[in-house]
Amino acid sequence: MPVGGGAAARLAARFQETVAAVTQSFVRQIGQETGLQTVVLSGGVFQNQWLVSNVVRRLTRIGFEVHTNHKVPANDGGISYGQAAVAAARLAGAS
Repeated sequence: MPVGGGAAARLAARFQETVAAVTQSFVRQIGQETGLQTVVLSGGVFQNQWLVSNVVRRLTRIGFEVHTNHKVPANDGGISYGQAAVAAARLAGAS
């Protein structure tokens, strides 16, 4: 059955809110288990600015230091950049 525009928007908002809440819960649990309080949010899912803002707000509110991509893309471009940096470092060390 097709979903109307309003219903689709509400469904999408609820889904994104759930992703943010679950991320906060997992990070809090891992922080309690490890004592770590620094988090880096990256990857394709964090290209979604609403999701990034929501998760950053949630995590900073509970005491985490949060880092996000600024100069390197959060998606596959960032992975490629990292792979190139590792390769360059290895080649520099091999000479």
